[in-house]
This record gives sequence, structure tokens and C-alpha cells, in this order.
Amino acid sequence: MKPSVHGLGRNRLLGQNLLMKFTVVHYGDPILRQRGVRIESVDETLRGTIAGMFDTMYQSNGIGLAAQQVGLALQLAVIDVRGVKDRASQLWISGQPADVDAFMPLVLINPTIRPVGEAVVGPEGCLSFPEIYGDVCRPAEVEVRGINDRNESFEFKAGGLLARAIQHEVDHLNGVLFIDRMDSKNRSEVRDEVDTLQTATKKQLKRK
Repeated sequence: MKPSVHGLGRNRLLGQNLLMKFTVVHYGDPILRQRGVRIESVDETLRGTIAGMFDTMYQSNGIGLAAQQVGLALQLAVIDVRGVKDRASQLWISGQPADVDAFMPLVLINPTIRPVGEAVVGPEGCLSFPEIYGDVCRPAEVEVRGINDRNESFEFKAGGLLARAIQHEVDHLNGVLFIDRMDSKNRSEVRDEVDTLQTATKKQLKRK
């Protein structure tokens, strides 16, 4: 997901594991429509993938990235909303408010979510759709369960931008894109840009 975030506090994994190099997949590549497979073990190879995903996300000025966006059909996403000061995030752990920044960066492995709260409209972008933005209606809060890069189970509730970013990335893990969540008016406003991007991506894939 994008709005932009600067390369804040490079993830602690980057200096400790094999850092895999990735490029962001753009709309038109069929991998973006694939549902990710469940991850059965957290090993050094996976940690290297996670480190590479964080590096790619930071380099691209994003706040979230799913495995499909780097060509991997896995139930894996990374998020870091630090530095986005104009759009607040909220976090509750065991029902108590918690420091969002201290919880970042966030690794979501095999996540499940349960949306709660009223639906709200907000702007979204996506690293797989460069410079394309649109309003998307999503629940304001979401309950999340999953495991992290240390193979630890967790659960929490998120609100604001963090909730939106989590829903955006979990959609990716199921082959759903933010354009699918737009209403007809917003979708029509970006249709030409989306179609142009899809055509360019397919041409590039054919050349490969």
C-alpha cells in the first residue's frame, strides 16, 4: 500500500539474515490474482524473504507490501506506518491502547482478520499501481490474528490507517486488489490509467 513513508528504521532483519532482492510486480501480472499458500514453517529462507520485502517496500516509499507484489504466492505481508503523521493509526492489545510506532515494523504470516466498526471511505494507493489512487470504503477497525517472523502467535485490534493498510495487504494475499473495492464512480475515474498499466505490464511479460 502507498501513501509514502520514508525509509524509517530499516527492519532489524536486514543485517541479520540473507537479504533477498525483489522488484515490485505491476498490475497485469497474473501473480497478483493468486491466493497465497499458507506458510508452514518460519525459517532463515523465509526471514530473508521478509527482509527483502521490507527493503523493497522502503525503497518504494510504501507502507505495506504483500508477497504477491514481489512475485510470491504466500500468506505473507509486511507493514510499517511510522512517519505517516497526517493519517492517524490506532492499536489495541488485549483491549488496551498501545503505541503503534513501538509495534512497527509489522510482519503478518498467515493472517486472519475480522472487520469491526463502521465502514469509512479513505484514499488508497498501491505499489503495484504506480501513481494511481482512489477512494475505497473499508471498516474503520479490524481484529487481526497471525504469527510473526519469530514464529510467535499474536492478536490485536487496529484502527485508522493501520487498519486500512492491513485490510489492503490481506486482500492482496487473497488475490483481491484495491480497484476491486472501489465503487463504480471511482473505478471509472482510474479505468484509463489502469488499462494502460495492464497493457504495458503484459507487453513486458511477453518480452521476457
